Amino acid sequence: QVQLVESGGGLVQAGDSLRLSCVASARTFSRTAMAWFRQAPGKEREFVAAITWSTSTTRYADSVRGRFTISRDIGKNTVSLQMNSLKPEDTAVYYCAGRYTMTTVLPPTDPTSYTSWGRGTQVTVSS
Repeated sequence: QVQLVESGGGLVQAGDSLRLSCVASARTFSRTAMAWFRQAPGKEREFVAAITWSTSTTRYADSVRGRFTISRDIGKNTVSLQMNSLKPEDTAVYYCAGRYTMTTVLPPTDPTSYTSWGRGTQVTVSS
């Protein structure tokens, strides 16, 4: 099974930027979708952004559209999440997820569609 390892979390102030990265342990192929989810204390895990490996088609949650950008580097087997204009409500543990049998044009937003998960990286935004 492909292992995913996140990095890049930290403590920042509102308005700052952070860049999260997720490295996959094995080569990913054309039917792959990668995504970022987040979970705040006492809340359910929620979709943040996703990207298809072959066409780089992206999807974003309404709460982050225009502030966050997801991208992938095929050569490095890495998916990144550039987070700008961070807000206190972005505070959460951010998880990288992978799905390797894409059957739709758009990457899924449902966490149950993803089969590989990283351990998460904490992002804390102070006001």
